[in-house]
Amino acid sequence: MDYSDNFIKSALFEFKRYKSIGDNTFLQLNEEDIHWKLNKSDNSIALIVKHLSGNMLSRWTNFLTEDGEKPWRNREDEFTNPYETKIEMLAGWEAGWRCLFEALNSVTLNNFDTTIKIRNESHTIVEAVHRQLAHYSSHIGQIVLLGKMIKAENWTALSIPKGTSEDFNKNMFKK
Repeated sequence: MDYSDNFIKSALFEFKRYKSIGDNTFLQLNEEDIHWKLNKSDNSIALIVKHLSGNMLSRWTNFLTEDGEKPWRNREDEFTNPYETKIEMLAGWEAGWRCLFEALNSVTLNNFDTTIKIRNESHTIVEAVHRQLAHYSSHIGQIVLLGKMIKAENWTALSIPKGTSEDFNKNMFKK
């Protein structure tokens, strides 16, 4: 069994799953919603997405050959100047994910042992992928929680809705 290929396929599956969770959250939000903050010092969804996109573009651009913290990245700007529109936010979201997926799809058995640098710290590909998967899933969890807070009773569950676990499990075990 080729564990490197299996690892990349598994990582791609998980990244796509988290992207889908974000996508399905954005479908429920309008222009005003993406800028909502509970407090002045909080991050809006538009800011979180700008940070995610900036991180993805920095980490995954030439990730096999360059440090993941690019000199052109302005991390501070990601938290102070949100995307102004939902269309702009979604374009940034897609650009980040496209960069990530292209990078992961470039991993082969021949380059799987490449040492990846992030802020001049060495990582295996497995370590770098785990680092980013944990980072992105935490921020996507924030996006979902904010979406749920904003939409309240108008929120549509993204997974098994409350009160339906038993039926869901029965159907799953019938397969």
